[in-house]
Amino acid sequence: MAQQRRVQLSTLRPTSTVCVLGTELSLDVCGSAPKDAVAFHVQGTPGVKLYVVHETQSIKLPSSVSRWPLAAGAEVLLAMDALSKDVGDEKVRISYFGEAGGVPVGRAMLYLTCVDVSLDADTSRSGAVSRTLLDKATWTWGPDGHGAILLVNCDRDDPKAETPDNRDTAVRSYTDLKDMSQMVLRTRGPRTIFAGHRLLLHVDFSDADKVGVFYGGNSVALEEYKHVLGGSKLAYAVKPSRHQEESVFYVEGLAFPDVGFSGLVAFHVTLLESPEKGLLETPIFTDTVVFRVAPWIMTPNTAAPLEVFVCSVDNNEDFVTAVGALAEKAKCPLTVCPLLENRHDRWIQDEVEFGYVQAPHKTFPVVFDSPRDRGLKDFPVKSILGPDFGYVARQAPEGASSLDSFGNLEVSPPVTVRGKEYPLGRILIGSSFPRFGGRRMAKAVKDFLVAQQVQAPVELFSDWLQVGHVDEFLSFVPAPDRKGFRLLLASPSACYQLLKEKQEEGFGEAAMFEGLEAVPKPTINEILCNEALRKFNNYVQSCISWNRDILKRALGLTEQDILDIPQLFQGDVAAGAEAFFPDMVNMLVLGRHLGIPKPFGPLVGGQCCLEERVRALLEPLGLTCTFIDDYFSYHVLSGEVHCGTNVRRKPFAFKWWNMVP
Repeated sequence: MAQQRRVQLSTLRPTSTVCVLGTELSLDVCGSAPKDAVAFHVQGTPGVKLYVVHETQSIKLPSSVSRWPLAAGAEVLLAMDALSKDVGDEKVRISYFGEAGGVPVGRAMLYLTCVDVSLDADTSRSGAVSRTLLDKATWTWGPDGHGAILLVNCDRDDPKAETPDNRDTAVRSYTDLKDMSQMVLRTRGPRTIFAGHRLLLHVDFSDADKVGVFYGGNSVALEEYKHVLGGSKLAYAVKPSRHQEESVFYVEGLAFPDVGFSGLVAFHVTLLESPEKGLLETPIFTDTVVFRVAPWIMTPNTAAPLEVFVCSVDNNEDFVTAVGALAEKAKCPLTVCPLLENRHDRWIQDEVEFGYVQAPHKTFPVVFDSPRDRGLKDFPVKSILGPDFGYVARQAPEGASSLDSFGNLEVSPPVTVRGKEYPLGRILIGSSFPRFGGRRMAKAVKDFLVAQQVQAPVELFSDWLQVGHVDEFLSFVPAPDRKGFRLLLASPSACYQLLKEKQEEGFGEAAMFEGLEAVPKPTINEILCNEALRKFNNYVQSCISWNRDILKRALGLTEQDILDIPQLFQGDVAAGAEAFFPDMVNMLVLGRHLGIPKPFGPLVGGQCCLEERVRALLEPLGLTCTFIDDYFSYHVLSGEVHCGTNVRRKPFAFKWWNMVP
């Protein structure tokens, strides 16, 4: 339905107004009628389309009826479909008649100027701004959806700047402009009409702190781009050029979706008319365009690796070398964070999570900084944030716990659950249920993840672990069949079953941890007869089985999608569980190349039986297993290979706006 505006007429003097292309004017024929008038006649020049609304019917003029009764509700509608060449070059005349008919008892004249005012963005999501018949004031999901998209401009294109680009009100480079979405104001018609009317670009008060708008006028010079909207600036008066019909604005997002912010932002352009000198302007037309701020998106282990990160500390030279060799096999660059930058903090997986943001015109990686803030606290801002590499963080005012470290933040590959598609997977976080009073992920972090909408989070039970991270008992690896992946779960049951098999084969005296100095070396027999250890692992298995059932329901998995990786844990219920030997599910996944913590299991026939079993499970999937010794550099400090590394991965091919959350 076309936007409609009521226009008052007068029989005392001519009325002049603007008709915006694509809108209708409703003429108040009754309000301007002389006291003794009972009928009216309306006629217009060729550029005006006229309709009379009579007894709820809309009748296009001219018609066989020449005079219309001035009944209550009588209305004349007009529209114009061609731009005016001059001000007031089209007109409408309404003649009023009394009971006697004959000579009109009054006439009202309306002079019209047709202009085009349109605020446009890339609502078709093609990567370019174009005029469209789509409803610009709404935003819809799905492959047939529409609505413009905005990136949070959270990278730092100027290396000299101290903060991300979304924290300033300046355009520092042309690459900065490329991160922004274009919004184009088109004004066509007699240019003099815009001298007597004002065009106001404005944003709702509730949205103003979420966006910034820059405008360079007719210039392409960088210094001419000024911050005109956003923050405390709610409106900007646009002066259309005499020579150009388009004014191009650049829009940046300042904030990601979060509690109290759905991600939707509306911009409006309003044409204001001054009736007479000294009177306030009145709005006569508004056009609106809605953007959605692009969410932050995580990438799963199964996505192609683009860059591997590892920290260099005092005692992990061999570990860094091993990770580097694996990265080389996977043809993936390695970035080593030096001691000066990590400040003796080796747990780079816990400090940050790599993801990305995407709009039709641009995609770039964004690092999510956890609230843990230890030695690596400054690394994301000082060494990762840069041109086309964004940064976002959330704090934990209530105080960060171990569950706020990002070893406790994973995402599944794409899944379909009971017909519902999750083309970007589902986020997995650890929590304290089903018991009360335990540790939970900080509300600010969890709220942020939920608000992104596109990777609906699943809460798992991880507080039974001493450290409490989901990556201690699960991982995903790529597979050539079924759903394209396997879920790996740590399994005490599978480990006891394997050790029992080896005992029955006559290898009961084979010992753990051979080759490691000053480490107790229990035999298979000793492990199997340790009732306290078995009892504790029964408890651990029940916790993992609980999560197994949640994962099957939440990710639509069957038993054929899950592989049980032999693993034992030690500890007690009060302090929590930790790996009895290096935790093999806590692995580094680089395509088909896996960097798995070396378990130092019992040697059977010269081979570690734990490594042999894991190879038998994973190599048929086309995966290669490299076992990395992390015992003294990570395992004894309650972490493994995955905890000590991080990976930036290739974004999903699927575009997030094509899904239906």
